[in-house]
Amino acid sequence: MRENNLLSLSYGRIIRKDIDSAEGLLPESFETYQIVEPGNIVMRLTDLQNDKRSLRQGLVMQRGIITSAYDALEVDKDSDPRFWAYALLALDLAKYYYSLGGGVRQSVKFSDFPNEWLATPDAQTQKSIADFLDRETARIDQLIEKKQRLVVLVDEKRAVETDKMLFGRVDEGLMQASKLKFLAKTISKGTTPSTLGAEMASEGVRFLRAENIWFGIVTDSPQHFISDETHQIMARSALEENDVLVVIAGATTGKSAVIRKVQIPANTNQAISFIRLWKPYLAPIVSVAIQTRRVQQEIRLTSVQSAQPNLAMEDLGNLTVPAPEKNEAIKIISELELSDKKYRTLTDRVSNSINRLRELRSGLITAAVTGQVDVATWGQKGRADRCLDQIEEAFA
Repeated sequence: MRENNLLSLSYGRIIRKDIDSAEGLLPESFETYQIVEPGNIVMRLTDLQNDKRSLRQGLVMQRGIITSAYDALEVDKDSDPRFWAYALLALDLAKYYYSLGGGVRQSVKFSDFPNEWLATPDAQTQKSIADFLDRETARIDQLIEKKQRLVVLVDEKRAVETDKMLFGRVDEGLMQASKLKFLAKTISKGTTPSTLGAEMASEGVRFLRAENIWFGIVTDSPQHFISDETHQIMARSALEENDVLVVIAGATTGKSAVIRKVQIPANTNQAISFIRLWKPYLAPIVSVAIQTRRVQQEIRLTSVQSAQPNLAMEDLGNLTVPAPEKNEAIKIISELELSDKKYRTLTDRVSNSINRLRELRSGLITAAVTGQVDVATWGQKGRADRCLDQIEEAFA
């Protein structure tokens, strides 16, 4: 233990962690960890088949220790480690690592990399490319950060508007509210086929899990299925049109959505509760109300907090939601749909611009390290620089 500055690889960056923290998976002893120095490049070449989204390398900026499960590379004295960190990142962005090993192997070592000829710029060119990428990726990252802040602000405004639409009317005495248990004829939850001696199937009846419920939408992906026979066995938890689904266990506890006719037949597992209302026209209002700040705060206060939140059926039934009459409900649902369309259109545009900026960043890195961009003339308002300026203006 000559060094206790604990480092970790996170989304392509080497970050510092508290060695005394109880969070995360930490070993009993750090004596088996390796010491890394500024300029080293750390690569995570494990678990290749289960994680194809993370960035798998980062440049070390400070001396510290990191798990020996990772490869730590040191470039020769005549090379710029920043250049080679970008070069390896370009391979990672192209998902090159996943072509190594083959078969059922989930991990490779750096020594497994093919011993191929590589174009190696001289030291000054490496430095010029690295300086260029440091500068230009920072510009793009700042744009992405602005866009992400905009998404947060849009979500904030949307939440305030939705709360006012629903509970504002209740607070002003213009609309009644009720506990869910008085509005529902059924509040129940699904089950897992294995508890009934059944198995999952490759096709058949949709089987919904918590990951399928997200901000008022029952997502099509990922898809899980049970057989028709299992569906019959699980008839008690078979979903019906206008059932309100609420996640009651796990990290997304409190997310809700309404089942539509085109989404049945379907069943759920035990992490999802389904609420069957006496008045089905209330389903969209109940689903949106559950996701408002007021009800989400109530869920946080009543859910059992262990490793993951868990909402009991009794507590779910005691949640208070608006309960307008049918004509008023139809009017409110129309207002909610218009608001939802407005904000989804805006957030979709911003999200698309973020994705395009990320694609630009990846393309720029690859083009620079492979010599497709002349970094010496980039800043002279050439074609490529004008392109970046136009993109920045378009996304402003």
